[in-house]
Amino acid sequence: MDQSSITPNTSNQQLVSNGDNDSATALLQEKQARRRENLRDVSFVEYMTVGILCFINLINYMDRFTIAGVLGDVKKEFAIRDDQAGLLQTVFVVAYMVFAPIFGYLGDRYSRRWIMAGGVALWSLTTFVGSFFTNFGMFAFFRGLVGIGEASYSTIAPTIISDLFVGNVRSKMLAFFYFAIPVGSGLGYIVGSVAGAAAHNWRWGLRVTPFLGAVAVALIAWVMTDPERGQAEDSHIKATSYKADIRSLVRNPSFMLSTLAFTCVAFVTGALAWWGPQFIFLGLTLQPNMQDITLESVSYKFGLVGMFAGALGVPLGSALAQRLRARVRVSGQDSDPLICGFALLASAPLVYLALVCVSAHEATTYLLMFLGMITLNLTWSIVADIILYVVVPPRRSTAEAFQILISHMFGDAGSPYLVGVISESLKKSLGTMPQESPSTSVQFRALQYALFVTCFVEVIGGVFFLLTSIYIVRDKLKVDRAIAEAEAQSAEPSHSNAQEHAAGE
Repeated sequence: MDQSSITPNTSNQQLVSNGDNDSATALLQEKQARRRENLRDVSFVEYMTVGILCFINLINYMDRFTIAGVLGDVKKEFAIRDDQAGLLQTVFVVAYMVFAPIFGYLGDRYSRRWIMAGGVALWSLTTFVGSFFTNFGMFAFFRGLVGIGEASYSTIAPTIISDLFVGNVRSKMLAFFYFAIPVGSGLGYIVGSVAGAAAHNWRWGLRVTPFLGAVAVALIAWVMTDPERGQAEDSHIKATSYKADIRSLVRNPSFMLSTLAFTCVAFVTGALAWWGPQFIFLGLTLQPNMQDITLESVSYKFGLVGMFAGALGVPLGSALAQRLRARVRVSGQDSDPLICGFALLASAPLVYLALVCVSAHEATTYLLMFLGMITLNLTWSIVADIILYVVVPPRRSTAEAFQILISHMFGDAGSPYLVGVISESLKKSLGTMPQESPSTSVQFRALQYALFVTCFVEVIGGVFFLLTSIYIVRDKLKVDRAIAEAEAQSAEPSHSNAQEHAAGE
């Protein structure tokens, strides 16, 4: 970490000696440790704030995956191919990741409450208005506007939790927050398929979350609290220039390696979430004696699998991290990236087997997909925790935004489209003539081969997480020392005044 960018005077005047620095760091850690395990000290207002953030995260991800639950109907109405269908999600994610750094910069310097309120209002309104367009270009454009609104929320919300809590209490709250992601994604499939089927129009599936978004805006404006940055850690570190923030993040190996690893998680999640229902539907139609199969029913089941996998996987990952931290007291936090690395390496063969079994055994497919999603979801809350304890408080919104930019740019921004492009290309190599409509068997095999790439990406992500474990302890200690130095510097003027007063007497 570039300490000079945190405390500009440190290079000219050493205010704290090495021994005093270590002592201050130890005192800071001891003071934080007293607040780590005790949920009873959490106030009602703080619980309400976390609950509101979780509710918004839930409807946020419901909105993202509603279209995936009715993708077959969308393709039919707009008469689009697999690559164009994948482009819908790519447009959303590109807008989301491009605007994330802007909101990250604003979130470290201005009112987070009003930035989030404006963002939620924007994505709710554009989701509702976009559902009425019959032109594919305009529909895709409004999906991009939805991404802008959601970027304002996702970059800021975790930093509010970090400023309210420390240690294992923070980990528990982050687990609760990220628990809403897979549950919301699963509900997105369910809401999209059920609402569309009930109204006999898939567009009604998009019109549920905007009303919930209006409620969320009111809760942000009048109920949620916005703590001071670094409040939970008694941090007195001041914000620096955006250039200094980015330079520090790039020089932080734990942050960069965990971001690359999470990019692999985003790639796999984006591809499976977008194409999973369509792929399973094609596979089931190839099974003998399978009747009355609809994409809506498959989306409903896939949503349930994803929801329960997330409901189990996210808190399980957080619980494992907290348990191992308590046992590995000397090396501190180094167990966190190890859990994530081994989870991804375990997920890869499970996802591969699920992709292979789908045309033969329905129950086995859902079981393997469920297990693969559980191991994938183990990483969510742990990665969020890693960012917050290896980055100083006034840079955390920027760090969240930077990770969103990288993970989506090279992850789920392109994975749905890439899988669609590979699928379309394979259809030609599998013997389909340009003038012919590909058979169900050809469509299934093309999409299956395209989705195999997710297994290789999971292995790469696991390796990046294991590399993160080499640097994690050192980088967290740097943050603790920076906070301790800033606290010592802020206390020194008052100490000097007290000495002068005593001398006068």
